[in-house]
Amino acid sequence: MRTEDERIELLQSLDLKEYEATALAHLLSAGRTTAPDVAEATGIPKARVYDVLASLGEQGYVKVIPGRPKEYQPKSPEAVLERAKENRRQAYEDYVGEVESLREDVLETFGPLFEQADEDVTPTAELFHVVDVGEPSETETRRLYNVAEETVYVITNSFAYFDAVEPAVRDALDRGVAVSVLLLDPAHLPEEKAEVQSAIVERISAEYPGVEYRFSEERLPWRGTFVDPGGDYESGQAIFLTEEPDVPNHRRQAAITENGSFVAGMKRYFDLVWEYESRDDVSRSG
Repeated sequence: MRTEDERIELLQSLDLKEYEATALAHLLSAGRTTAPDVAEATGIPKARVYDVLASLGEQGYVKVIPGRPKEYQPKSPEAVLERAKENRRQAYEDYVGEVESLREDVLETFGPLFEQADEDVTPTAELFHVVDVGEPSETETRRLYNVAEETVYVITNSFAYFDAVEPAVRDALDRGVAVSVLLLDPAHLPEEKAEVQSAIVERISAEYPGVEYRFSEERLPWRGTFVDPGGDYESGQAIFLTEEPDVPNHRRQAAITENGSFVAGMKRYFDLVWEYESRDDVSRSG
């Protein structure tokens, strides 16, 4: 059973102010009552309690019953939840309307300034930005799968993070996107990581036969994911990190780029290793 403070905190999660949550929590347990009774039972100042109850009525959580004195009837918990959703939806729609009303002024004011500043940025500054390795890098990797239109290329040691991106991999395959994975030969991996790789490869082979994979016979200097490289050197996106065995992942960062020339270079490296310095699972085990 929750304490009174916990019940109030629970209602505050619905964007209610402290006094509003306090009053509503009392009403939900006491039923129909008057403002003075609410003030006495909750400690809400009498000078504030009428405004608090009026606000709950305006938000649709409480029915205000006219009379001398007025009485306040709480809606059911289910109705309170539905009303909370409707209030948030309406607030969002109002906010969207406000933003759209500012569109012309914002674009006219800041558009030319932004374009001028963008022209002054050096190519080096545009090449990369970084995110921490872990959930931020996994989020960016999933995004790449989601935006891919034709191809996804993966360079990885054991593909240990496969669980984190699996839904995005599945969706990409369902859209007809080709996925190719270059793994490190398990001979170069510690036993524990080799076992992880083996389990993941077995799973991919069984559940995602559309994924192509090979094993690099040489150690990979970097790992990452890149999508839709273009022969015109103007398209493609990537996330990658260089190999630093002595630095733990939680202290590392991954680089993200939308530079088409750089992504084309990554594709060239991938193709060379795939064709000349890797082997498939059959030959590896044979």
